[in-house]
Amino acid sequence: MKKNLSYRDKLLELSKIYNISEIKNYIKRKKFLTTSQIELILKKNKVPIPKDINVSFFDKTFSRPISKAGKKVDDVYSKTTGTVADGFVGFWKMLGHAGIGVLNTLPKLIQTFTSFFSNTFVDFFSSFYDFKIQEKRTNKLINTIGIFIIVSSVGIIGYSVFNKFDNATKITKSLEIEKSEKKAKKSEKKVEVEKKIKKPQNNKKVEKTPQTKDPSQVTELVLPNLNLKTETVLSLFKDVEYDLSTVRYQKKVKPIYFTQFPKDLDEIKDTKLKKETFIKIVLPLVVAENEKILDDRFKLKNILSRKITTDKEKAWLRQKLREYKVKNSDMSELKRRMDIIPVSIALAQAAKESGWGTSRFALEGNAIFGQWTWTGQGIEPLNKGKHENHKILRFPILRASVKAYKNNLNTHKGYSDFREKRATLRKRNKKIKGLDLTDGLNKYAQTGKEYTDTLEKIIKQNDLDDFETVQLTNSIIKKQLNL
Repeated sequence: MKKNLSYRDKLLELSKIYNISEIKNYIKRKKFLTTSQIELILKKNKVPIPKDINVSFFDKTFSRPISKAGKKVDDVYSKTTGTVADGFVGFWKMLGHAGIGVLNTLPKLIQTFTSFFSNTFVDFFSSFYDFKIQEKRTNKLINTIGIFIIVSSVGIIGYSVFNKFDNATKITKSLEIEKSEKKAKKSEKKVEVEKKIKKPQNNKKVEKTPQTKDPSQVTELVLPNLNLKTETVLSLFKDVEYDLSTVRYQKKVKPIYFTQFPKDLDEIKDTKLKKETFIKIVLPLVVAENEKILDDRFKLKNILSRKITTDKEKAWLRQKLREYKVKNSDMSELKRRMDIIPVSIALAQAAKESGWGTSRFALEGNAIFGQWTWTGQGIEPLNKGKHENHKILRFPILRASVKAYKNNLNTHKGYSDFREKRATLRKRNKKIKGLDLTDGLNKYAQTGKEYTDTLEKIIKQNDLDDFETVQLTNSIIKKQLNL
């Protein structure tokens, strides 16, 4: 059955047919576009809009009324050929009839004018979408609009036209600015990547993730295992303009992923500079892992909102149930566990467990969070007790340590209180902040409450809560609430 779509919906259909990426991005980001904005974007992308004008109304509107008036004028002329008195009387009679005829044509002119535009809209959308709009309703609507326009003052019409033109100009400028900024970011990033690594001595190449077609995407930079010195790292940060004050203000961080800490990080005498260097290395790793979780959470929400799932989606659900160690296919429990770790908590625990990136475990095994193991590859603690046989879990790269830490907090039974409090914040549509959840980690260390108090102190002293809502520069803006 054919649907009667609104004019705005038909413009959206046009954007889908011609694959207008700008409108898709606005819709994906759940931003509302007015009908005039959609029209402007379509015109900007040179989408053809066919016009089928019916010119038959000129005959009905102008030719016939004028012809009738002309006939009456001829009658006046013929009747005035008699006597002067009869001619004078006949003249005024015919003049009156002619005037009334002209006045009678005015409503017909208005009706024909509005009918023309109504029929034009009907014929246009009927030919383009292959269905018919209800003509009676359209005629009534356009007749009403025509009467309103005639009654309205010229001043109001002029003001509205000027307003629309001004808004359209602003939208055009904003779109052009946005486009130019995206191009500038892309070119800037290329220059940054070229400056970052200067011919490493072991001739290893820099590993880069594949570049996407989206111009808003910024190329990720993965630093290889080159045993970079702290001086080189600081120089790199300077070259790419990586500054924490800017990150705190803009809530954006560049996707620069270190695979290991500089071996001489502890040689930095300035404590503030040492902490900032540590945060700059760990922050993108934590944010990237959280954004991956949010993507999975968004996908889970879409699957659960539908009654039918595909085989691919079922396989994905089974994989996530195993990853988060959820039994009996409990989807509510999966949703509770599949959530982010507050950035402030992750940074505070990483700083505490790794000595701000200078501990033996962090430098030798990329172990940021001091996770224990009894079976896996690990590093022997130097001062452990006689009856302790655990090791500190070793990782090939720093991001692997972050991922294991995320899985630990989201699956281990010792942190069920942490997950429950986090789920409560979600239900209340509140932001997930580290200071609200630190007490749920009292079982992370043997010191219990003393450990969580230390975490809170680290967060407050270093203003780590400023990074809670930070996103990668190549990320699409997501709402963390109602996920």
